[in-house]
Amino acid sequence: MPKTLKNLIKFICFFGIGVLLIWLFTRGISPEQWSQINTAFRGANYWLLIPTMIIGIASHWFRAIRWKFLMKPLGYQPSTINTFFAVMVGYLVNLAIPRLGEVTRCGVIAKYEKVPADKLVGTMIAERAVDLLCLIFLMILTVLVQLETLGAYVNDEIIQKIGDKIAHANVTQLVIGVIILIAIIALIAWLLRRFAKSKIAVTVKNLARGILEGILSIGKMKNKGWFIVYSILIWACYLSQVYIGFYCMQETSHLGIAAALAVLMIGSVGMIVTPGGIGAYPPLVQKTLQLYGIPYVIGFAFGWIIWAAQTALVIVLGLISFIGLAVLNKAAVKETTA
Repeated sequence: MPKTLKNLIKFICFFGIGVLLIWLFTRGISPEQWSQINTAFRGANYWLLIPTMIIGIASHWFRAIRWKFLMKPLGYQPSTINTFFAVMVGYLVNLAIPRLGEVTRCGVIAKYEKVPADKLVGTMIAERAVDLLCLIFLMILTVLVQLETLGAYVNDEIIQKIGDKIAHANVTQLVIGVIILIAIIALIAWLLRRFAKSKIAVTVKNLARGILEGILSIGKMKNKGWFIVYSILIWACYLSQVYIGFYCMQETSHLGIAAALAVLMIGSVGMIVTPGGIGAYPPLVQKTLQLYGIPYVIGFAFGWIIWAAQTALVIVLGLISFIGLAVLNKAAVKETTA
């Protein structure tokens, strides 16, 4: 099957999931509630979205700088602007096809900064691992700080459901799964030894070596403190976006940092579930805000306003980055050949 067709099928499937979630979430809304939601939309102060977008740009810029810290131990120092453009192009592609954005941004840096793509994939994996740890830490902190408000919700909606799945899992199926996984790993190892000098085996080994080297780059950094600082800045920006966003609506303006932490924590799960959080982010935000006494229609409107602002920012910056990469690097080529 052609690669383009595969990507198209992926886009249709994931976009379809998002649309399905939107339909499931909105099908029970009555005409009276729609009227109240429209009123909430009209009453929002959209000017306050401007500072949230500026903070959003800062978070992406900090991410670009942090990514450079992972490349430095490998002997590469790409320009910050190219790295920023690559990050934004990756986010834009992710809106269409999940996880393809990570590959795309590695490809952008490989093309314009001549950094081996296999090593970049390793740094990207390391970066995502750090973000996952940050999210887990944030979840634990948020629940501990607001145990009375969030404890029951997290237990019922996350922990208990995971526990039920594990409890109902068939032991035989688990054993078979583990055996199959071990067999696959053993088969791959045997094939690599059997055809060690073949072109495919050499390519796979080089790719694995490059990825491992990229992942280990986090331990070779000389400026680990700054890497941590930029990681904190990235998540502080995410939190600030939600907190300032509360002031867009009078009904949410009284909410504090604690509620913003909860929205960020649970909303981040929505961003992971579907491309760009379409169909998942708004309802999760709405349900979270209900825990703080925010009416359904207000939570619905707020979730969609914040999601739309973030998505619009990614689309605009992504398109600008596409153009910026071509223009900026074309000029650089002319300077070097002049």
